[in-house]
Amino acid sequence: MAIPQQTIDHILDRVDLVELIGQRVKLKKTGRTYSGCCPFHQEKSPSFHVYQDKQYYHCFGCQANGNAIRFLMDMDSRNFIDVMKDLSSQTGIELPKDNTDQKKLSYKKTNTPPPSTPLNTSQAKDSFSFQPEHDPFAMLSEPENEFSFQNALPQEEINEEGNLYDLLEHVTQFYQQQLKHNTGAQHYFKQRGLSENTVQDWRLGYAPEDWQHLEKAFPADIEGLKKVGLIRTSDHGRDFNLLRERVIFPIRDPKGRVVGFGGRALNNEIKPKYINSPDSDIFHKNQLLYGLYEGMKNKAKNWLMVEGYMDVIALSQAGIHGGVATLGTASNTEHLNMLFKRNPRLTIAFDGDQAGQKAARRTLEIALPLLEDGRELKFFILPNEHDPDSLIQREGLEHFKNLWQSAPLLSDFLFALLTQGENISHPEGKSHVMGELKNLTNMLPPKGSYRYLLTQSFREKLGLGRRFTPQNNNDASLSFNIHTKDKDFAIALLISQPFLYKEFEQLRAYVPQGDFLRYILDTLDNVFDHLPENQEAAVYYLLGATAVVHTEITTILKTTNIFNLIESPEKALNLAKEYSLSLQEDYLKQKMKKPASLAESQHLRLKLNALTKQISLKLIQ
Repeated sequence: MAIPQQTIDHILDRVDLVELIGQRVKLKKTGRTYSGCCPFHQEKSPSFHVYQDKQYYHCFGCQANGNAIRFLMDMDSRNFIDVMKDLSSQTGIELPKDNTDQKKLSYKKTNTPPPSTPLNTSQAKDSFSFQPEHDPFAMLSEPENEFSFQNALPQEEINEEGNLYDLLEHVTQFYQQQLKHNTGAQHYFKQRGLSENTVQDWRLGYAPEDWQHLEKAFPADIEGLKKVGLIRTSDHGRDFNLLRERVIFPIRDPKGRVVGFGGRALNNEIKPKYINSPDSDIFHKNQLLYGLYEGMKNKAKNWLMVEGYMDVIALSQAGIHGGVATLGTASNTEHLNMLFKRNPRLTIAFDGDQAGQKAARRTLEIALPLLEDGRELKFFILPNEHDPDSLIQREGLEHFKNLWQSAPLLSDFLFALLTQGENISHPEGKSHVMGELKNLTNMLPPKGSYRYLLTQSFREKLGLGRRFTPQNNNDASLSFNIHTKDKDFAIALLISQPFLYKEFEQLRAYVPQGDFLRYILDTLDNVFDHLPENQEAAVYYLLGATAVVHTEITTILKTTNIFNLIESPEKALNLAKEYSLSLQEDYLKQKMKKPASLAESQHLRLKLNALTKQISLKLIQ
């Protein structure tokens, strides 16, 4: 759909950005702007500002900015057309007609009478009437009367075309009502520890065992029900309902619209035990996560990918709103990117059995190409015979949180995975592990430092040590961040991890000529493209290039005890980011003492404010 710029501008003029953002963020008027805590990153002091006169927002912490369209796209992970349709509806400004899209969402209603056989699950008492001027969940006063969703409406009120979203909303209400009258389904949810409020919040329901209960409840909507796969046709040409005698889990898209259903059989003889409605024009399993909408609604900050719907719901009931699950499919790059956009730190839970390990390995290979610098992946291996639901119920919420917090980073998990069954005391075992590692690190993004850092971490753990090993000094007076400048730690990091220069490159703009750190940065800038790929050789190459200051470098390496500080590649990368930001701030403050002009003073002040926000964000994380 092509939308003219004039239409876009007209819609943006009608939108009150303060009101729109204020529905998601608590805003407070501060002078000419409205401010609040940024919804796109974690912070304690507000750095997010909305400019009502310009219809524009900007965060001085994470640099997120834009108009109403960009806010909704980033906030809800929605595409441009989807957001424009929503804003069009809110503002009353029509978009150009797209007959193709409309056709996908619509179906032809019919006035076909319902099947003559009565609904056989508690008969009419399991149904509900729908009258526009009355409670849509009102029960029929005469339970012996046969009922369907449409036959409560006058025939002339039945539209010629129906909308799939509206239809699935009505089906959801129908399944919710059925749950109220089926003790077996109610018992299942109670047995799983769910409260009535939880059942209501997640809109859980029950599908009757009748093979044609949907045709009887929605006789005018059979075409639509077939279009979303809830009514199927057998090889013998007979229609039947996909979901029968199952508890129902409505699946919502990022806008909160029901787009499909998951069903769990109550009778263990029914196979398969779990089933989802198939992909349709409005339901795409590979692009959705169960619980994502609910997590966004509850402003979740930390996200945990689990296996099943009940795990997501149990986590939510316990107060953990960031649980999500795939829709009966394996996780893919689309799923992971959806979560990485909300928080660069993601945890995935797996069973501790062999099947869980295989799933973890598959997910690992999918995730590696996405791990650009700044993203962090943890693997939460659950105790045997436990899922998040059972673990919380038996061990308590605090124990679960502690296990989640201590879940290993990717680097530690990967080392344990690749060394399993290998004798790493022998050269052959070490060689095999490094070969497997190389296959995996080749999947990492080519840009960034993580590939190099991960390889170095493995070499050290396997005892493929460096010949250049400074003598460690364990004197407490020389411990981390005591009596030692950040500048010395930065130099030590750069010498011991030359490929981390990318994190310090922009620091060259701040450090004056003649400074020892500037000499190291300039040297690295000259030799960086020529560094050997092997990390040990790269260190020796850099030491040779800085031979004239060998004494000073050796002293710094000893006093910082840098090699003991680098426990993992993630730790090294985080240290580099921390020192780079801190030093940029220090040198900017020095430069501000003697600005060349008023304009430069103002420019430096803006840079310093932005750096201060970044450092605050780093501390919060």
